[in-house]
Amino acid sequence: MSLFARIAGTGSYLPPRRLTNQDMVDQLAAKGLESSDEWIVERTGIHARHFVDEGVNASDLAFEACRRALASAGKRASDVDLIIVATSTPDMVFPSTATILQHKLSQAALADGDEAGAEGGAAFDVQAVCSGFIYAVSVANAMIQTGAATRALVVGAEIFSRLLDFNDRTTCVLFGDGAGAVLLEACEHDGSGAGILATDLHADGKHRDILCTPGTVASGQVLGDPLLKMDGQAVFKLAVGVLEKTARAVLTKADMTEADVDWLVPHQANIRIMTSTAKKLKMPLERVVVTVGQHGNTSAASIPLALDHGVRSGAVKSGQTVLMEGVGGGFTWGAALVRM
Repeated sequence: MSLFARIAGTGSYLPPRRLTNQDMVDQLAAKGLESSDEWIVERTGIHARHFVDEGVNASDLAFEACRRALASAGKRASDVDLIIVATSTPDMVFPSTATILQHKLSQAALADGDEAGAEGGAAFDVQAVCSGFIYAVSVANAMIQTGAATRALVVGAEIFSRLLDFNDRTTCVLFGDGAGAVLLEACEHDGSGAGILATDLHADGKHRDILCTPGTVASGQVLGDPLLKMDGQAVFKLAVGVLEKTARAVLTKADMTEADVDWLVPHQANIRIMTSTAKKLKMPLERVVVTVGQHGNTSAASIPLALDHGVRSGAVKSGQTVLMEGVGGGFTWGAALVRM
């Protein structure tokens, strides 16, 4: 029988520090910039977001999300032979955040009495910005299908608060920090139909300038601008179009239609983008998992955060079909169709 990858567990983590829109408005006012809760909510749907404290890294957020995903699946770190972290805010230039995460999971496992730890399996990062989790799921799925991995932790972890220009009121209110994870495991088809049904990935580099952080490190210095830049109107226009296309493409690959989808779990960038996409797919908002209001845009973490919220709230149930999709800087976009 052929192998397939199924989601065995989900987990997520938000740093404790929560900033409401009024908190952000007060920070902007201190710089002489005007904004309001109403202005932010009307344009984005965001009411609050979470920021890390000094000294907290992406691997720390990923560690907490992975521990919860493993617990929900009833597995240990030693059961994992592949870790993929989707992030645009790594702990350092190198090594990968995934290897740092692997070591933290191994140390915790050893402390808990698991003598095998978590080290030895493959671990690497994927950088596709807000589409990163979809890219990472697609890669892990392919590795499981070919027998290159048995159980994979796939994580989106971001600290976008450190990329924000707090003199730019149009972008600094949009983003938040957090992490989400899934544990994928290899199974043989048993007739239930559960598992990753199809994935669809795309990119077009000519749009790279409309959403980017153009700085780089060279000779011990930061060259260029290390803060996030975004052309909001251009991003909105492109996002709505490509999200509909990738959703329809992944459904076609699985020989399904939007009527077969129980839940849409989109990248949580902006409520207007999400509403427009759902409308094009003829899906009511009641069938869309929405967390942007309390999380903001957490980039690669947003889809797994939303998925875990849906699962733990009892909305997303076993046997249901979930369409996950994202679009991000690069420009990159993609979708994954999963039966839980």
